[in-house]
Amino acid sequence: MKKSIVLALSLSAAIMAGGVAEAGCLGGAVVGGVAGHMAGHHAGLGAVGGCAVGHHMAKKKQARMAGH
Repeated sequence: MKKSIVLALSLSAAIMAGGVAEAGCLGGAVVGGVAGHMAGHHAGLGAVGGCAVGHHMAKKKQARMAGH
C-alpha cells in the first residue's frame, strides 16, 4: 500500500510538472516503477528516474524531428 501511494504521488508530480514530453515522462515512470519494484521494492524511486529518462528521450526525439 505504501509503495502504491509513493508511486501515485510521483506520477502526480510528473503530470503537474507538465512540459513538452509529458507522454515520455509517464511512459518512463511506468517502466521505471516496474523495474524498481522488481529490483528491490523501490517502485517510487524507479518511477522518478524513469520519468527523467523518458522526458530526456522525448526531448531528444522532438529536437531530431525539428531538425529534419
